[in-house]
Amino acid sequence: MNPLINRILQNIEKVMIGKRNVAELSLVALLAEGHVLLEDVPGVGKTMMVRALARSVSAEFRRIQFTPDLLPSDVTGVSIYNPKELEFQFRPGPIMGNIILADEINRTSPKTQSALLEGMEESSVTIDGVTHKLDRPFFVMATQNPIEYEGTYPLPEAQLDRFLLKMRMGYPDLDEEMEVLSRAEKRSPIAELQPVIDLEELRELQEEIQNVIVDDTIKRYIVDISHRTRTHSSVYLGASPRGSIGLMKAAQAYAYMHNRDYVLPDDVQYLAPYVLAHRIILKSEAKFEGITAEDVMARVVERVPVPVKRLVK
Repeated sequence: MNPLINRILQNIEKVMIGKRNVAELSLVALLAEGHVLLEDVPGVGKTMMVRALARSVSAEFRRIQFTPDLLPSDVTGVSIYNPKELEFQFRPGPIMGNIILADEINRTSPKTQSALLEGMEESSVTIDGVTHKLDRPFFVMATQNPIEYEGTYPLPEAQLDRFLLKMRMGYPDLDEEMEVLSRAEKRSPIAELQPVIDLEELRELQEEIQNVIVDDTIKRYIVDISHRTRTHSSVYLGASPRGSIGLMKAAQAYAYMHNRDYVLPDDVQYLAPYVLAHRIILKSEAKFEGITAEDVMARVVERVPVPVKRLVK
């Protein structure tokens, strides 16, 4: 493990018990300049995870609680007329931060969802015809509750495709939950968490990841996996080329985190379900049979031949 990355993970673990896997994947998305959709029930630590990550890297943290009456301007900001200056002045919204928690994103209207997703895709927002660039790093972790469906607006496939990773937190086991209670007995541990790197160091990490080598055999392996999702008998719509790019970028970040300057097939195998499962649409009969996107990805990864040597040029 890269020493600097390990220091961030250890810092997060001062707050999050038994969630190393989720912390690692969140860092993969942050370093690859992607975004995360975290789907799980309330109270398992989704908000705490993103707050701990923001504190660890000295990032400006903003939280947006999505509600049915939230307007796009409540996310992006608004221009207000100043009678003294005789001009409109822009007041930035909560999207103007480094690490954004979009809490219960499926509770707001598609119009408001798209205001956030424009920033995720373009790294900028447009208000009254004026484009405002967002600061780097810019990272969104959106959450949604998979249990409650009344009064929600599920993200359409085109918007799900904007998220690099989709994952779940899961419940802690008995010993982990005992440790959670012990740490929270007097004071929340997040209050005492200190940064371990600054934003400039984080930007340097994001730049260094681009130098991680992806051999042509690995690229072909990624493309083969994506293509297999499009021809699978249970799939109506397979992963897009954006998914292939996302899998490559995530694999570069994962390899760098593990102190390598090259991507291995194992990196692709591990990340494929998190990067591609939410990008495929199953046929109705497959859903009726209880098949999930994760099941499809497991079969795809199992059946696509793994490259065993580099291409000779």
